Amino acid sequence: MKIKTLALATALAALGTAGLAEPLKVGMITTLSGGGAGLGIDVRDGFMLAVKQSGNTDIEVVIEDDQRKPDIAVQLADKMIQSEKVDVMTGIIWSNLAMAVIPSATAQGKIYLSPNAGPSALAGKGCHENYFNVAWQNDNLHEAAGAHATSEGYKNTFILAPNYPAGVDALTGFKGQYKGELSGELLTKLGQTDYASEIAQIRASGADSVFFFLPGGMGISFLKQYADSGIDLPVVGPAFSFDQGILQAVGDAALGVRNTSQWSKDIDNATNKAFVESFQAEYDRLPSLYASQGFDTANLLLSAMGKASVKDADAFRAALKEADFASTRGDFKFGNNNHPIQDIYVREVIKEGDVFTNKIVGVALEGHGDVYAQDCKM
Repeated sequence: MKIKTLALATALAALGTAGLAEPLKVGMITTLSGGGAGLGIDVRDGFMLAVKQSGNTDIEVVIEDDQRKPDIAVQLADKMIQSEKVDVMTGIIWSNLAMAVIPSATAQGKIYLSPNAGPSALAGKGCHENYFNVAWQNDNLHEAAGAHATSEGYKNTFILAPNYPAGVDALTGFKGQYKGELSGELLTKLGQTDYASEIAQIRASGADSVFFFLPGGMGISFLKQYADSGIDLPVVGPAFSFDQGILQAVGDAALGVRNTSQWSKDIDNATNKAFVESFQAEYDRLPSLYASQGFDTANLLLSAMGKASVKDADAFRAALKEADFASTRGDFKFGNNNHPIQDIYVREVIKEGDVFTNKIVGVALEGHGDVYAQDCKM
């Protein structure tokens, strides 16, 4: 699918990008079908909303569905670079796809702006001047969950995540900030839907709490089965399994669960309030974490376009590095490895009328970067 935004304009134009010197072409590869499609759809919709609101008529966005398959993502990336001649790439949700696409794209001189996946391999020694992560490094929200579990006094937590780069990073991140013992640690199958065996192991482990990272449909399946199991242990996790696009499917099983996120719809700043309102008006649903990341990614790109030509690679990278845009998160800046330094919040799942959502109840980590930046030579 191709979406050209040349005709888009809106009275909401607020970014002042009217003085652009030349057009810019964006290649967005994201997950729009199958398991996890909701995540890619939200990234796409957030990104396109920001472009629409900017009133920018000099940006073209080519959108393709990776079907959550690394080989498909690689084929699409090759086509976008070689045939479509895109200037900038974005969109990938899953870290295994990111590892298949991003190193090759950046080596070919393309700027890559990640609206989600932040594998550790690209944050440390594998950092690159053409790669910017606008979401987080994979460990970050899990580090915050570990810090929160420690502050809650949990002493014997059972942890599990899928066996792929983001899942490994998740468990590493949690353990990096958690000060208690582990009653068990599991890497599950990516895309798994039956967690009877894992829940039995949790029951027998003597745990006093559970941490899990299971994004998309995996989290829905686990939480429902966990609730039905009758196990009454507190659960803590990152936002990915308790975000807006998932909560309605999980229902009451998620109420009261604490989760960690760099974004929430109740962050009190003008940009975020306007984003939540306009996203809901445009798409008839509340935005998710992924939508906010797509929105911020587009606004970062638009801010750089207003300062430099993408044909001048050094100047354009410098403009991106400035991060001179109003983020839905409030304070936002890049570290030396082009990954965010930002606050990470603790949220609690609540119900507003008939809608399940989150509210901020605290800050887990302030001005937090990532541990891999020290290995990045930039």
